[in-house]
Amino acid sequence: MESEFPENAGVKTNGNGKPFAGDAASPAPLPFEEAVAQLEAVVRELEAGEISLEAALARFEEGVRLSRHCIGILDSAQGRIERLTAELNGEPILEPAENEYGA
Repeated sequence: MESEFPENAGVKTNGNGKPFAGDAASPAPLPFEEAVAQLEAVVRELEAGEISLEAALARFEEGVRLSRHCIGILDSAQGRIERLTAELNGEPILEPAENEYGA
């Protein structure tokens, strides 16, 4: 589904006008809380079992993208906490390699 807003022309959306998680054309990364809310909505829809197989597969794929997006954010947060904790303890700080989510 294409965005109905001119500033997001060509950007695929999740049906409520917001970009899919991980969409390269997204103007800003999807916040963690919003990604979790969208993931919960996908799970509820799939659990209800009231959509076609094709629609369920599409929603499942979206759920996987959202899940990976959330994992990337959590991994980044964990790395930040580890660096801050190491700084406080005077330990050497090892910079982790950037993950596939840019974190």
